[in-house]
Amino acid sequence: MSKKDFCPVAGKCGGCQLTNMDYQRQLKFKQARVVKLFGRQVRVSEIIPSPNIYGYRNKVSAAFGKTRSGKVISGIYKSSVHTIVDIKYCNIENRNADEIINSIKKIVTEMNIPVYDEKRQKGFIRHVTVRVAENTGEYLVTIVTGEEYFPKKEEFLSVLLKAHPEITTVVQNINNKFGSMVMGDKEKILYGDGYITDILCGKKFRISSGSFYQINKGQCENLYSYVLKNSGIKKSDTVIDAYCGTGTIGIICSDIAKKVTGCELNSKACEDAIVNAKLNGVENIKFENDDAGRFMKKLSRENRPADVVITDPPRQGCSIEFLKAVVEMSPREIVYISCEPKTQARDTNFLTKNGYKIKKCTPFDMFPYTNHVETVVLLSKGEIDSKKIRVEFSLEDMDTSGFQQGATYEQIKGRVLEQTGLKVSSLYISQIKRKCGLEVGQSYNLSKKENAKQPQCPPEKEKAIREAMKYFGMI
Repeated sequence: MSKKDFCPVAGKCGGCQLTNMDYQRQLKFKQARVVKLFGRQVRVSEIIPSPNIYGYRNKVSAAFGKTRSGKVISGIYKSSVHTIVDIKYCNIENRNADEIINSIKKIVTEMNIPVYDEKRQKGFIRHVTVRVAENTGEYLVTIVTGEEYFPKKEEFLSVLLKAHPEITTVVQNINNKFGSMVMGDKEKILYGDGYITDILCGKKFRISSGSFYQINKGQCENLYSYVLKNSGIKKSDTVIDAYCGTGTIGIICSDIAKKVTGCELNSKACEDAIVNAKLNGVENIKFENDDAGRFMKKLSRENRPADVVITDPPRQGCSIEFLKAVVEMSPREIVYISCEPKTQARDTNFLTKNGYKIKKCTPFDMFPYTNHVETVVLLSKGEIDSKKIRVEFSLEDMDTSGFQQGATYEQIKGRVLEQTGLKVSSLYISQIKRKCGLEVGQSYNLSKKENAKQPQCPPEKEKAIREAMKYFGMI
């Protein structure tokens, strides 16, 4: 299948990178990527295909704008410039979610509701996100606006709900700040309860506008079932769920563990996790609102052991403080789930140098037609006794540069592309790192020639790079 056969805007849209490959070739491509990172340490299991390769995205977002002729458009930003590609339907998105966005585009046009103009920083509709709870059939629509006052609100809601009675709730998120961040801090519930509820692995989970929830539900259930089957959790075990988000994996594991403790830095996500535990009547789990590294160090100091540690960190991976604390606590098993195999390989390399052995490495195709791959690595204690031991860390023997930098150039590029649709070069990233007083690799230093001229990072790309660096905790 050609790119154009799969998607008429594949050359403009940066959402799918593998539209030129059939699905079997995509799986081989991702398998090879994981084998390259982990193949010397363990025999990598065959990649688990996604149960659905079309329409699997249960969260669909669209930026709104206008053409020069005044036509309202919605879609995602082009892969190279900050302009919107008008999209009616996407093959990897939930089709009914696309229909809802198209209806909103039509209503906005007919009611002459202002669309946000980024250059002038004026207007109303900025983005629309539709989230789908597949098992319950509930829909959450979030309308991101540049102003708080909603013109023709009652009429807008009446027409939208008449066209789509399946919508369960509508939320207005106000973002009046200039920049690449989609969501603002303030929200209003316009219709319904402000959240939807889905069922994952037999458990109920509340999904709000800002909740993290896997976009490919069917494959997420495959991954979690794999973890339950292969993690080695026993009925007598104490389990730590680090970087736990809204508590999904911890709550699911609570059925087979004696006690589970989840740790999450984001206070809203931690609140959602507590609600989700109550929603499922789970009493053997508690959640701590804390940094994962700081939390693990506290447990280690207090001599509170854990039998199994599950970690599912963001793309930049685990902090070095967290990894040191895990080694000091010496759990019997570690389950490392990651959406970025590069940082996962870096972190597991640290663990294997400090008493752990990789038992299994299994890739999951969570995002068909994209470069991304989810990986589960299972580690257990090697020849060292599983009781707590003294571990000495020598900076001379250990490469911690990957942790100190916060994120690689490729991760920053990926974050910028994902959030803004802009493509940025390593040169531009190095320029901004230098401005922020961060160390820059030797290959990105300025030319030694006196009259050498280099292109300077444009303002909009500098803002996007800075936002990405903030996300990775670098500034």
